[in-house]
Amino acid sequence: MKTEKTNAAAGRDETAGMTATVTELQREGFGQMAWMSAAMVETLTALGNEVMQFVATRIAEDVKAQHAMLNCRGDLAKMQQIQADFMRDALAQYSAETGKLLELGSGVMTAALPKRGKDAGPV
Repeated sequence: MKTEKTNAAAGRDETAGMTATVTELQREGFGQMAWMSAAMVETLTALGNEVMQFVATRIAEDVKAQHAMLNCRGDLAKMQQIQADFMRDALAQYSAETGKLLELGSGVMTAALPKRGKDAGPV
């Protein structure tokens, strides 16, 4: 019986220690994020939304192309045309998306940098 109480007490101590460690790690992590401005967070959110929207669009395009290829039924020329169209469109979409992401990424950097000039406060 005494061993059970000792084990229970040791378990509580260990749990309390782990909880304190996790709490400290969370505090440290959020402390590191304090430098992020609202504009930077909004820009990062827009960046994440753009990536998710692009991935969803590409998945839909992939499924559409696969469906079209499955319905070719032995027509090799049609299959090749579907593949060529798919690759052409995918390359154009990836190229356009790269431009969007570079622009949004530039916005993240701009939001992260301290403002300079007469509108800026003390640095």
